[in-house]
Parts: sequence; structure tokens; C-alpha cells
Amino acid sequence: MSKYFFIFIALAICSAGSAQAQNTAVYDIVIKGGHVIDPKNNINQLMDVAIYSARPARDGNAAQAAKIALVAKNIDTALAIQVVNAKGMFVTPGLIDIHTHVFYGPSKSNYLSNGSIAVVPDGHTFKAGVTTVVDAGGAGWKSFAMFKKNIIDLSETRVLSMLNIVGQGMRGGAFEQDLEDMEAEKTAAFAIENKEYVVGFKLAHFGKADWTPVERITQAGKIANMPVMIDFGTGNQSLEELLFKYLRPGDIYTHTFIEAPKSKDPIVDFENHQLRPFVKAAQQRGIIFDVGFGSGSFNFKQAVPAIKSGFYPNTMGTDLHSESIIRAMKDQLNVMSIFLFLGMDVPSIVKAASWSSAQAIKREELGNLSVGGIADIAILSMRKGDFGFRDVAGNKKSGTQKFECEMTIKGGKIVYDLNAIASNRVKGK
Repeated sequence: MSKYFFIFIALAICSAGSAQAQNTAVYDIVIKGGHVIDPKNNINQLMDVAIYSARPARDGNAAQAAKIALVAKNIDTALAIQVVNAKGMFVTPGLIDIHTHVFYGPSKSNYLSNGSIAVVPDGHTFKAGVTTVVDAGGAGWKSFAMFKKNIIDLSETRVLSMLNIVGQGMRGGAFEQDLEDMEAEKTAAFAIENKEYVVGFKLAHFGKADWTPVERITQAGKIANMPVMIDFGTGNQSLEELLFKYLRPGDIYTHTFIEAPKSKDPIVDFENHQLRPFVKAAQQRGIIFDVGFGSGSFNFKQAVPAIKSGFYPNTMGTDLHSESIIRAMKDQLNVMSIFLFLGMDVPSIVKAASWSSAQAIKREELGNLSVGGIADIAILSMRKGDFGFRDVAGNKKSGTQKFECEMTIKGGKIVYDLNAIASNRVKGK
């Protein structure tokens, strides 16, 4: 054989080796060295997480959605196009805020339904590790089309809706007192037609001691087989009656820790400062208790004795809007940090802000890190220092730990990276 043949073989081997080296990447992203907390799958330990990113249809192959490829110890970073260094951090499912107001619009007079007190989601979600929000009643069936066009369709955040029992939505004032606009059958039918986005129903701000709105919304919930979320009016009606007579297991009571003696029946007795016995019984029955912090609905006088008695909220809804952001609430991580200070452990807090929230809205494809599942991930650090937390009444508590979002991944894509913990992507990939 001639020497040229051997040169050709050598070049072919080198070429094949080079091609192989360029194609060793199995995963798009590997998150390395983090403390993974995945309540659905009972994971609470140091693990690595690998992700396949979304791929368009090509070469006869179908399009592929981004997904969790592997959760395991010591995933080889040589198999990744990009590596995220999560050492010393928590790796959790993308957080879910089930109580927000993101039906933003140009008018203050429209309140939280196409109004300027609501907020555009993307600027407030990803920096807090939140990948999914539920707008809590901003849109009713009459205004939902505008909400979808202006907010849902334009947002990178996954936006879902608790449809208001009021057809006009959360426009405030007389609009939310109009019993004629609370049509259970029309609301339920619309929700069923739009179940890709609608996950339940919301009642709020009704000011009379009248059970009719509660009856209407629970009727809609039964017809559509969806949960209802109740902001329990201002009529000083019996909370025990609401929880046991009207609400079903799986329905949601929000603003759990509000202290409003002149209008709202509390979970902690105003006189003896003890958790009322029926509250735990209702939770055991399956009623979901949401924080719903907001700008007027969280008081340490309610939260401290409740937590001390062993009563924890099921979900970490924030009641996000422009006023709550600039006041005591701030964002979901601040709410989570407050409950860390109050005595909840990190896994319980993560569960409330992810998996339990996914279960509450019947979207169990979210809120977990199951292999083959949706690649929504939050990477959180725990800051140490001297921090202050306030309730809506201005009462202050001091803590030494605070959650901070280092990275948010939505649908396999890095959408927020606070301190550049992701490596540069491999060239040509």
C-alpha cells in the first residue's frame, strides 16, 4: 500500500475524532452542584440537573419542547453545551404565584382589570424565580379576550387566570357589587371553553353581608370542576360558615393572615390571640389557605400565633400589584423569607411556592423537576445578614436569612442570571 493511503486513513481518523468531539454534547444545560428541592419527587439533597432545550421541527423530526433530561449525582459537564454553577444554592422548580394582578392597562379608573394598578408580569416574575402566575380575578368572561391579547399572548411568563365571577372583572367599586353581572353558568361555560388558560374562579371586594356571590361562584366551580378563590368580602360574615358550608375541598381561601376587626372574620381570635380551632379542621378537610399578602392583607398579629400553633399556609400567593410591590410585600421571595423567619423550613416553603400551588390550580405538569417534565427552574441563594420585614400595618420583625434569586430558567431558556453563574455557550452550538 502506498504512503498516501496511510496518510488518507490518518486524516480520516482525525476528522472523525474532531467530528465526534464536536458532537459530544448530550444536554443543553447542566446545573451543577446545587441542593435540589423537588417536593413532588421527595428530593432534598445535592444533585445535578440536566436540560434539553426546545428544538424546532427539522430534517423530518418533530419539534421538541424543552424538558428535564436527568436529575442525578455527578452529571458529566463535558456532556453539556452550557454549565451553571449552583454550588451553595438551592435548585427548585420554577415558582408559581397563584395570586397576582397582571391585567395591566392604561387607566387607573379600571383598577385591576385593564388598569394601571396591575403590573406587566415579566419585569416582576423572573427576577424572583417565578415562571408561572395566576391573575386572580382581573378578567371576567366579558374582558378575558382583551386580557389574553394584551397580556397572556405577549408575556414570556406563563400567565393563567382565575376568572372573576363578575363578568366585567375586577374594575372596583360598583362593578364588583353588581349581582346581575355574576352569572355562574356563563362564567363556567366560558372557563370550560378556555381551559388552556383558565384554572378557576375568583370572588373579591363584595361589601354586603350577603352569601349570594359565594353561592354564584361555587356554582360556577361545580359546573366547570374548577377551584374557586375567595377574598372574603367586607361584610364580617362567619369564616367558619364559609369554610364548611360553602367551600369544597380544593377551594382556596386567600388573605389568610389579614387583621381587619371591623370587616373580616379572622383565623386568630382578636381577644385571646389563639388560632381558632376550626381553621386546622378546614385545612385538614382540604381547604387551601393562600397567603395573599398584598398591600393590606398580612399582619404579624395573625401570622405569628398561627405559625406557632403549627398552622402553615398551603400556597404563597403574593397579591402582586403596583402598590404591594413598593410596600411590605415586595415579591414572592420576600414573602417566602418572612415565613422562613416565622419558622417554616425551606422544603415546606418551596413546596408551598411550587408543587402545592401546581396542585391547587390542577396543573400538575408544573411545579416539579420530574424527568421528561417542563424545564422551569429557579436557582436560589440564601443571603445571610441583618434583614427587616414588615407587615401591612408597619410592624417590623428582624431576621438573619433571606432568599435571593440567582437564576430563572423558563422552558429550558435562561431568562434571568443575576451573577452570571452560567458559562458561555460552547461555540457552534
